[in-house]
Amino acid sequence: MGVGVGLGLAQFPFAAADGFWQWIGLLEESGVDSVWQIDRMASNQPFLECMTMLAAVAGATKRLKFGMNVASAGIRDPLLLARECATIDFLSNGRLLPAFGIGSIAGGAWEATGRPTRRRGKRTNEALELIHRLWTEDSVTFEGEFFQYKNVCIAPKPVQRAIPFWLGGSSPAAIARTARYGTGWLAGLETPDRIAPVIAGIKQAAIDAGRPIDNDHYGAGFPFRFGHWDDPVVRQASLAFEARSKRRARDYLAVGDAQDIIHHLRGFVAAGAYKFVLRPIADGDADIMAQTRLLIDEVLPEVYSAAFEASARS
Repeated sequence: MGVGVGLGLAQFPFAAADGFWQWIGLLEESGVDSVWQIDRMASNQPFLECMTMLAAVAGATKRLKFGMNVASAGIRDPLLLARECATIDFLSNGRLLPAFGIGSIAGGAWEATGRPTRRRGKRTNEALELIHRLWTEDSVTFEGEFFQYKNVCIAPKPVQRAIPFWLGGSSPAAIARTARYGTGWLAGLETPDRIAPVIAGIKQAAIDAGRPIDNDHYGAGFPFRFGHWDDPVVRQASLAFEARSKRRARDYLAVGDAQDIIHHLRGFVAAGAYKFVLRPIADGDADIMAQTRLLIDEVLPEVYSAAFEASARS
């Protein structure tokens, strides 16, 4: 399978729905592998709800794959989430890339929904086990601390019999969770140096658990822009990132020309990541389309070349 590049959205960046659908049409016609939507259940900023967004994209495309980056399995109801995923995968003929996480405390959804954050990891583990069993078993009975199911079945099942099960998070608990349940791992906004030990930890934990994960099922993501660090939209994105994370934006964002973005990708491949979710830093519909076209035309041909992975690891 090798390297794959998808594009992602956080906040809704378009003036209206028409701009979004033009962008999706461009991705469908290009070499972009997939489109991803961040899950933000409670926000005063415009975020598309990830599951309904993916269902809409499934109906509007034939080739493009899609995933959520990442759905909060600790907050959402696992029966509903499993059924939503199965339905989307079935109707799209197997193009869903489901990805799950614990759900960020900083995102506000835990507080907004009145769910206690204590033992949220255990709640997430139970949800992940239920989702997987509902996808693969005809009758599920489960007695857990947070969920109790009796003879539950969903149909239709996902078209993908070995449906992907991507997980996020970089804590020791997240590493153990990925080794136990996951078929892949998707990093948050990190640097190659920060994800390398997480990938190594997951690989070892998965081997110890007797269920090793394919080497090309580790992913990362970052915002990108063809332009300059003093572009107003880049300055705005950098200030927002640094205020939120207390980290230096120049270590995490890829800004410059095609070779600057490719260099950033090479660093992640050398660290063990093969799948990417890139988010355009842009201002307005036309700028988003222009940034996306530049990525398609100037970055993807080199990244998908036979020599790219070898050069990244040399």
